[in-house]
Formats: sequence, structure tokens, C-alpha cells
Amino acid sequence: MECAACGTAIELASGERVGFRDECPSCRADLHACRNCLHHDPGAYNECREPGTERVSDRERANRCDWFTPARATGRRADPKPAARAALDALFGGRKP
Repeated sequence: MECAACGTAIELASGERVGFRDECPSCRADLHACRNCLHHDPGAYNECREPGTERVSDRERANRCDWFTPARATGRRADPKPAARAALDALFGGRKP
């Protein structure tokens, strides 16, 4: 997995779970947090793709969600805004109102 706060790659053995109190060895950020979860999706209802989850107010802090699954390490999560902006510019020719 990869720490959502600093981008440090964290090796997990096959079947190893992230504990509720585990922290990133580099920045000490909580690892069992929504931002590090495979199901976290800011565009989804409740910001989670799992429909049965409870609302979590601080997605960067540790929580006790049973649905937590470490997100795969794919490099720093890209900001979707530049790609969306480029698509809109291509569609509308980059014209400003």
C-alpha cells in the first residue's frame, strides 16, 4: 500500500492486515484511515464505495471501519481535476466565457 499523506510505499505481506493503530513509518500518519482505503471515493455517497459503511467525519484519522482494505500502491494518487479540465477544454475548444 501507499501512505496517502506522504506517498511512502508500505510493504504488506500476503494476508497481512493494517491495524487500527498502525502509523506510517515516515510521517506517522494513521494508516487505517479512509484515505488509505481501496473503497474511498470522494465522488460516491458517504465518500465510500461500500454501501453499508457508517459516516466517518475525518477521513485522514484512524477509524474502526470493518470494510477497510488497503489501497494498492500505484504511485501518488493523481489529481483528477487537470484531466477533467483538459477534457472540457477539448470539448469546448478552451474558450472562456
